[in-house]
Amino acid sequence: MAIDRYKLVTGHNPVLEKVDVDSPLTVGNGEFAFTADVTGLQTLYREYEETCPLCTMSQWGWHTQPVSKERYAYTLDDLVMTEFDYNGRKVIYPKNAAEGNEEVYEWLRKNPHRLNLARIGLEYRDKEIQAEQLDGVHQELDLYQGILKSRFTLDQALCEVETCCDSESDSLGIRVSSPLLADGGLTVALGFPYGSPNKSASDFGQPKRHTTEVLAQEEGWVVLRRTLDRDVYYVVIRTGKEVGATILEHRVVLGTNAEEMILFVGFSLENPLEKSNRNTDWEEIRANSIRYWKEFWEEGAILQMHNSPDPKARELERRMILSMYLLAINSCGSAPPQETGLTCNSWYGKMHLEMYFWHCAWAPLWGHTELLERSLPWYMEHLPEARENAARNSYKGARWPKMIALGGVDSPSKVAPMLLWQQPHIIFMLELCYRANHDSAFQKKYWQLVKETADFMADIAVYNAQKDCYELVAPVIPVQECHRPNETLNPAFEVSYWKITLEIAARWGRELSEEYDPKWEEVSGKMAGLTAEEGVYLAHEKCPLTYTVYNHDHPSMLMSYGVLRDDRCDPDTMGRSLDKILECWNYPSLWGWDFAVMAMTAVRLGNPSLAIDILLKDTPKNDYVVSGNNRQKLRKDLPLYLPGNGSLMLALSLMAGGYEGCEKKTPGFPEGWVVEAEGLPKYI
Repeated sequence: MAIDRYKLVTGHNPVLEKVDVDSPLTVGNGEFAFTADVTGLQTLYREYEETCPLCTMSQWGWHTQPVSKERYAYTLDDLVMTEFDYNGRKVIYPKNAAEGNEEVYEWLRKNPHRLNLARIGLEYRDKEIQAEQLDGVHQELDLYQGILKSRFTLDQALCEVETCCDSESDSLGIRVSSPLLADGGLTVALGFPYGSPNKSASDFGQPKRHTTEVLAQEEGWVVLRRTLDRDVYYVVIRTGKEVGATILEHRVVLGTNAEEMILFVGFSLENPLEKSNRNTDWEEIRANSIRYWKEFWEEGAILQMHNSPDPKARELERRMILSMYLLAINSCGSAPPQETGLTCNSWYGKMHLEMYFWHCAWAPLWGHTELLERSLPWYMEHLPEARENAARNSYKGARWPKMIALGGVDSPSKVAPMLLWQQPHIIFMLELCYRANHDSAFQKKYWQLVKETADFMADIAVYNAQKDCYELVAPVIPVQECHRPNETLNPAFEVSYWKITLEIAARWGRELSEEYDPKWEEVSGKMAGLTAEEGVYLAHEKCPLTYTVYNHDHPSMLMSYGVLRDDRCDPDTMGRSLDKILECWNYPSLWGWDFAVMAMTAVRLGNPSLAIDILLKDTPKNDYVVSGNNRQKLRKDLPLYLPGNGSLMLALSLMAGGYEGCEKKTPGFPEGWVVEAEGLPKYI
């Protein structure tokens, strides 16, 4: 019998009965997202600001703060690079802030930064509403329809708000119902901030540094042009004829004499007066949302666990359903996401390409290859920047950086420029897409991307004649970022990832009858392996203190067997490594996706009960709040951490779908669990 997906999904609708600043709820479409408090809008903005800010964000919404009145921007050419010795020659990276160059360093880190497009909230009697004024709160996010339904009382009067995001544009539909509207006491206000690199992506204290210009105002229709330095975007507000708009410096206040107000609020980089006007209204947005989410839930793969006698099953299922929703609205857009997606800023709103894997690799395994494909053109378009990044140190091919804005240019950082593990992601993820569709046209389309990525990988590997192997040598910072770049040799996960993805690249070349560098196969066939000592795997070849001094941050040696399947790994040695990590690792230092790594390793080692326990371990960075967001409790800058959600989805695909060479059905679940899976293929 087919799984009743409506019942499964709606059974995990998040519900709030009180103000919860840790768990605002979000509607979105992958390109645009709106995060709301319990009023369904951003009414209590100031009360959420320090915990999980209420933002309105898009893929295109970025701001650059000029260096000065005389100069707009710095570039990497203005930065004093840090020099390193790489196998006997000089290489340079934007790693350390040189004396006298600190301003350039910090400006490049913080600019461009993602922008909060607007605050949209309720006001009462021309004043901001406070949380203590609300009673009878009940809010539910209908996951199957993508509609946020909020109910509360204010001044003893019932207020109801429905909020949804258009699936086809960067637009919101909002319906507010209350008797308080009719006498003008309850209004909806839009406020526009200056840009900021901080968590809220907003600075409401700089009114003179930006402008809000009225381009058109007619009955039921307002068009605004927002200008922040050289950045410009447009806002369209459509209402019923009975709604009046009062426009102030950076505010629009909407009032009515009816008991219902229906709004359309759209955002765009293009002037809506200069293009054909799509006359979208509330009913159309609502219908688009309902159609999109029904298709999303019905057409992909799904997993049902709640009929199991173990009470852990329902919580794991809740995390799965909510993670799938959150990843679709935050992580699966036209560009790689930042770690907090379109909810709020992390690291100035910049994208971290080493997290791209955790955000999006789950999608083709869950029947949603189209979600990952949205961002693949970004990689193709930014091959020139990646080539330049490689050529800076005379490497072949394209080198993908870690920390970037939309333009794909490396950002200064003590860690980011030294990382390598983001490089093979695109090859591995393209392979997951190809396995999902087996379309040679897909391979052909992205062959150049695979080729140039692999060219760099083969070129940076160093041949050691004495060992007759290729190595990844200093300077490099591995997945586990606490290691010194000049002391790291052959980091565990990276050497496995190099071997496996260069094999994939060469196979694509053969299947497409394309020319490729024979060094790919040479490096892959002779790539250094993991280093073992005293029966356990080390973080890298020169790290005998892996389990004493370096027993914190990511236990990345497990990734070679759990996330990947490096056949050179010995299962017994990997098993002892996992046991030792569980025994001695500093759990508060782990990140959200580390639990999936450990669980995937446990599954391949034949211990599904341990995998379940690890996925649900009660520890600060494995916390999943009511919204489903993976909150990193010990970090105020990460009220949500989408790589944790994405890693959970990847782990569950392995646990339910199995993996190559495993014939056991649902190998990641213990005996006695009732697990029903539809559409999940075998993982690599």
